[in-house]
Amino acid sequence: MKAAKDNGDEWDLVLKPKSNLLEFNIRELLHYRDLVGLLVVRDLAGVYKQTILGWAWFIIQPLATTFIFMFVFGGIAKIGTDDIPQPLFYFCGTTLWAFFSTNLMKCSDTFVANAGLFGKIYFPRFTMPIAYTITNLFSMVVQLTALIVIYIYYLATGYHFTPTPWLITVPFLIVQLGMLGAGIGIMVSAFTTKYRDLKQLLGFGMTLWMYATPIVYPLSKVPAKWRWVYQINPVSAVVETFRYALLGKGTLDIVSWIISFVVTIVLFLAGIIIFNHNERTFIDVV
Repeated sequence: MKAAKDNGDEWDLVLKPKSNLLEFNIRELLHYRDLVGLLVVRDLAGVYKQTILGWAWFIIQPLATTFIFMFVFGGIAKIGTDDIPQPLFYFCGTTLWAFFSTNLMKCSDTFVANAGLFGKIYFPRFTMPIAYTITNLFSMVVQLTALIVIYIYYLATGYHFTPTPWLITVPFLIVQLGMLGAGIGIMVSAFTTKYRDLKQLLGFGMTLWMYATPIVYPLSKVPAKWRWVYQINPVSAVVETFRYALLGKGTLDIVSWIISFVVTIVLFLAGIIIFNHNERTFIDVV
């Protein structure tokens, strides 16, 4: 670390307020990469600490949700799945939605949940949302492994799927979901330092958002007059593109995906601006 001189004194580290609200100091974050690693290990170890099934809950929860969707929407409501086996269709959607929603909810608690730590020691505050996102990414990898097992099972039982060249975009789609969840989450975290009831509203809003996303139904079942709702919903294009890339079935709308990507970038940058602005004074409010 370079030393800095101020009035003849040498310092190992000089802390200065951010002059630019869009400032995103990657070099500083890389310097604290060990801290990010420790936070990730802490979160992974604490999620299912003192539980009987441990990390198996990473798979049990989306599987249970998939079975409920199969019973309610596939069995009772008789909603089609574009000729995709119901377990595969619903598990694709729940896996992506769980990653996005969990990341958003965790990041939205950044300031309030860590106020005590932030008030005692300095480190880049943005390390917390990064750690949350990486932690959720680990759980998603476990769920994607289960998805591959289900995929192989259906291939072995005679179903024929045709993965498309869009399969190479899957890592990018996951990164996009991570940025989207983190961007909205850190915006909410800034507002909840003053207005705690927004946390309750967020939980209700996420439920409504899920049903406004083609998780339990394909986009092809949505009437044409309501398609605009799904074009402005940035999660919709990601879910549909993911299914199409993996299974070769579903709706691929490149225009919707471009809109989704632009909205993601805008929300992420807005999140950084609001996060940096709130970082200066939040400790006096919390």
